[in-house]
Amino acid sequence: MSATDRAIQLAVAAAEAASDKLADDIVAFDVSERMAITDVFLVCSASNDRQVRSVVDAVEEKLRGLGARPVSREGEREGRWVLLDYVEIVVHVQHAEERVFYALERLWKDCPTIELPEEVNAGRGPRSGDGA
Repeated sequence: MSATDRAIQLAVAAAEAASDKLADDIVAFDVSERMAITDVFLVCSASNDRQVRSVVDAVEEKLRGLGARPVSREGEREGRWVLLDYVEIVVHVQHAEERVFYALERLWKDCPTIELPEEVNAGRGPRSGDGA
């Protein structure tokens, strides 16, 4: 089983919104074969707490335009790692330090990635954990 078309649509839209707010290292994992609770994990980084909040706001606004609202939101108060759960997708917006420390890519490295539009990560550095 693969991620649904709707999950991929939401993940791409969320990635575009995050990119518009200059999020870094945006990657989407198809976790549908490993998890029963969601199809896609989208992970991205922000350089500071204010940018984390800005990325979260942009993602919520973009997905709201597609008729999606998060069923839960966690970590917003601290602004270091915010999780938005849309059922089909889970969006992780992490402060760059948390991204390196928790290394979610390492946990999901066996899952296929979802191709995102080229402009989403254009001109930005390699993903954390790529060794580059």
